[in-house]
Amino acid sequence: MKVIRLLTTIIFAAMTVPNFSQNQPETDRISTSAGDVEIFFIGHGSLMFKIVDYVIHIDPVRSFGSYENLPKADLILITHEHNDHLDTTLIERLKKPSTQMFSNGASAAFVPWAQVMKPGDVKSAGTIMIEAVYAYNIVHERSKGNPFHPRGVGNGYILTIGDKRFYVAGDTENTPEMKALKGIDVAFLPMNLPYTMTPEMVADAARAFNPAILYPYHFGDTDTQKLVDLMKGTNTEVRIRDMK
Repeated sequence: MKVIRLLTTIIFAAMTVPNFSQNQPETDRISTSAGDVEIFFIGHGSLMFKIVDYVIHIDPVRSFGSYENLPKADLILITHEHNDHLDTTLIERLKKPSTQMFSNGASAAFVPWAQVMKPGDVKSAGTIMIEAVYAYNIVHERSKGNPFHPRGVGNGYILTIGDKRFYVAGDTENTPEMKALKGIDVAFLPMNLPYTMTPEMVADAARAFNPAILYPYHFGDTDTQKLVDLMKGTNTEVRIRDMK
């Protein structure tokens, strides 16, 4: 009888405890003076940062990963209005009464409570400083004179968290503004054609501004090993995570 009761308890527990491991994205931790930043690699351009109990969602989109077991946002950052970066239904699900959201102007047209940032703007959310930087195409175009991402429309963001600077580039190429960045500790650079960069473009930019850690993201079917090979001999550690 005791054996039967024990088996019943185990089966009931298995049925009632959520399977977090199945839906949780891959994570890394970066140490800062403000505490560890836990990075959740949700997929494509969607990331989540967690600093103690403070949660930042960046370009949250349902189709690129499960948000079922992820917490609501204290801060939401949207790089631009394309539907693989802006999901208004999910934003409403992630919103709390105290949530702040910063975005480019075109995204704010869909989310009226968002605060608009343009390249060069600096805002703060609690103790975190947020800088908007340019994100645009130089080479790749939909048609002649019509780049996939025109200059001045979308944003990348630099987040200063404690003593570390995190750069999330958004959809962009290796622009002069990117290559002139200073003091970047962790960089997320997009790497897929025709919309953003080749591995060669990513390596060109990373060699210029020299982040300590480089995560390619938004890379689709691009061969990430090419970037690893191109960055050999540099001071930058390339980390490959599941960010197709």
